[in-house]
Amino acid sequence: MVFVLLKGLCTFTRSPIFMSDSARSFLYAALILFLSVFVGVSGYMVVEGYSMLDAVYMTMLLISTVGFSEVRPLSEGGKLFTSIYMVVNLGAYAYVISVISRYIFEGEFQKIFTTFIFNKKTKRLKNHIIVVGYGRTGAKTCLELIKSKRQFILIESNEEILKYLPKKPSFQIITDDASKEEVLHRAGIEQADSLIITLPDDAENMLICITAKGLNPNINIVARASEESAEKKLYRAGATKVVKPFALGGIHMAHIITQPHVIEFLEILTGVADQNLKLEEFTFEELKKEFHNKSIRELDIRKNTGATIIGLKSQKKGFMFDPNSDTIISEKDIMIVLGSEENLEKFESYFA
Repeated sequence: MVFVLLKGLCTFTRSPIFMSDSARSFLYAALILFLSVFVGVSGYMVVEGYSMLDAVYMTMLLISTVGFSEVRPLSEGGKLFTSIYMVVNLGAYAYVISVISRYIFEGEFQKIFTTFIFNKKTKRLKNHIIVVGYGRTGAKTCLELIKSKRQFILIESNEEILKYLPKKPSFQIITDDASKEEVLHRAGIEQADSLIITLPDDAENMLICITAKGLNPNINIVARASEESAEKKLYRAGATKVVKPFALGGIHMAHIITQPHVIEFLEILTGVADQNLKLEEFTFEELKKEFHNKSIRELDIRKNTGATIIGLKSQKKGFMFDPNSDTIISEKDIMIVLGSEENLEKFESYFA
């Protein structure tokens, strides 16, 4: 029975809830205390021939150091066992007390409970997004995901950066290194739809790409590249799309001068400008069955909702801008719909 319990505890310490060193130290302290009690009870039953109750009583007297008298006078063997038992357990008791004190006064119990609740929530997530890094790029990414009402988990190892988070964030946070497999497991990498890596260190981004692809080969990875030379390496590491913020920023600044009205229009479409226009994508599968395999003319989207289909990604013809009204919306097609927030809500309630 003791060996079964030890095996169970060893397995328990490897579970995601108890990955931290502090949690393991608490379990080891509990294990030491259990072994101490087991040795004491067994010793008094064998050496002194005590009953189970008397042996437990004597063991508790020694552990608690309250100083009550023995059940009956000890034999020579009993005195020797008691002396050795007390000396050996002095260090063990000191360790156990220090660990328990830390858990009481430093809030370790609350941390474990919080981790347990976090893991329960993570297990229920499916097709969510994992964001790595909460720097300037990561913060903007999180803000856009909140606006899009997408479920996501943030992984950030730098506690100093986390001070800039909202007081009550609407998303879950893991404070750890995203390059570790167990951290990505905690974030639900197997059930995740996408991974967005926004760290400024290209080498670290590549390592996270490789680790994530090993755990979920089908995951969609968008990675940041700070250096031009890192782009190809990130693609080889498993990134689906590589974004170069500085290069994009330079192109955008040049276009503001050369094509200001085009940029203004694009800012409206992407939600950067303060306008009530949005772009959304809807798949064929999201449409109600009565609207399947209908033409854009038959759907009459503009009349029914006020929104407009400005693009269509077809499995047969590829991407089409401003598709013809006779175009049939077929299986696996994706519609790019433009409209105000109110128009898009009408579209979703009417067609989807």
